[in-house]
Formats: sequence, structure tokens, C-alpha cells
Amino acid sequence: MRQPIEIKTKVRLSNFDPAETYGLTKEKTREATRGLLERIGGLQAKLYANTDRALLVVLQGMDAAGKDGATRSLLEFVNPSGVDVANFKAPSAEELAHDFLWRVHQVVPRYGHIGVFNRSHYEDVLVVRVLKLAPKEVWSKRYVQINRFEETLAESGYTILKFFLHISRKEQATRLRARLDDPAKNWKFEGADLLMRARWDDFMEAYGDVLNKCSPAHARWHLIPADKKWVRDFLIARRVCEALESMALEWPKPKEDLSKYRVR
Repeated sequence: MRQPIEIKTKVRLSNFDPAETYGLTKEKTREATRGLLERIGGLQAKLYANTDRALLVVLQGMDAAGKDGATRSLLEFVNPSGVDVANFKAPSAEELAHDFLWRVHQVVPRYGHIGVFNRSHYEDVLVVRVLKLAPKEVWSKRYVQINRFEETLAESGYTILKFFLHISRKEQATRLRARLDDPAKNWKFEGADLLMRARWDDFMEAYGDVLNKCSPAHARWHLIPADKKWVRDFLIARRVCEALESMALEWPKPKEDLSKYRVR
């Protein structure tokens, strides 16, 4: 089976099918996903016991691409006390009074934790670019600044996994209509969703630049077909599991000789 697309060379988003299943079948894949997620839960316990490394998972995608769902799936079996989740909305006045990475660095996960960014610092070369919230001479410099920021994290003990949830325009329409039709999902819908949808082609161009300009070896982007939620969850879980296993985590040795203690 083909691996999730790990961006190592130039790509064109139009060449990739958001409904790709890689020949997988739903029920067997869901079973495999559960096994991976349980494994992640066990590996997280070892990560939590170590205080010199952390895992940062970045989720990006258009509205309704499944960032919330992917987060819920990924964290199903982990200990909440070892997880840091950040959801990046429009910046506050305080955040706008600093450089664009200021608010990001404040929520980087602690050592020993798994961190999930639901949206991220990439909004500043996506929404900011497409909606012209800053001039090109400002946002165009941010690709290099982002690469430097992530390089600093990698050099400081962070493993960085970035996932672009690639949804089709047709599937997005289906999910947005569901938000309008289902009272339990009404709260998710915002008029701004349609504003962003109207700029679909501009966003695809901006995402293409993100994938091509910001996928160095220490912080690769992964192109995840997101029309099928069960495919999305499996591919993300497998890559996260691989990353945690590659850390070769061991239980830390006790700081003192435990043989002298007795519990009565």
C-alpha cells in the first residue's frame, strides 16, 4: 500500500485525489486504526515520563476538512494530562501587538507532551495572504521565518508532524450543508465559511506554496486525503505511531536507590 504523501519534492495539489482510499476497506481499516491509537496511548505514557522531548502535530485544512474530528480520533486513548491542544482563531488585539509567531510559541507543548495545533502559524501565509490582511512584502517573508522557527523547535527536542487535510470542494459543500441542516451542528456554521469557500482556488494556490516552501526534513508536510474520515484517521494515526516509536523511548531510571524503601 502506498504511504501517506510525505512532501519531499514539489507537488501540485490538483494531482491528488481527496477521495483516495489506497485500496483500503472501511471496517478493517477502522480496526487497524484502533490498534494504532491504543499503541499511541501506550507510547505517550513513556513520552510523558521523559522530559527532554515532545511531539507537535499540526493540522491544517479548509473549513470542514476534519481537523476537530482528526484531533478527537488521535487522542482517543491518551492521558489528557500529557496533551496540549491549541486552536488558532483570529488573533486578538494583544496578539496583533506582537510578531506573528509570538502567540504560537506560547502554546508549544511542554516536554513530555503531545501537542496538537488545530490550525497554526500557517494561517499567516494562508488566510492573511488570501484575504489580503497584510501586504505581500510582509507575508512573503514568513515562509523563511516559519522554517527557522520550526528548525529551532526540532533542534530543541521536538518532533514535528504536519498534516494537510486535503478535502474536495464537493465534500466540503456536503459537510457545510450538514452544519446548516442539523441543529446539533448549527453552532459550527459561520457566514465566513462561505467567504472562504468563494476563494477556493486562491486557497489551493496558497496551500500549494505552503507545502512546497515549508517541508524541510525536520518538519515534513503530509498530504492526507480527507474526503473519507476513516482513511484520514488511519493515515494520521499510523504516522504518529511511527514517529513515537522512532523515538525509542525508555522508562527513565529512578533518581535514587529504591531498594531501601518498603511500603507497609
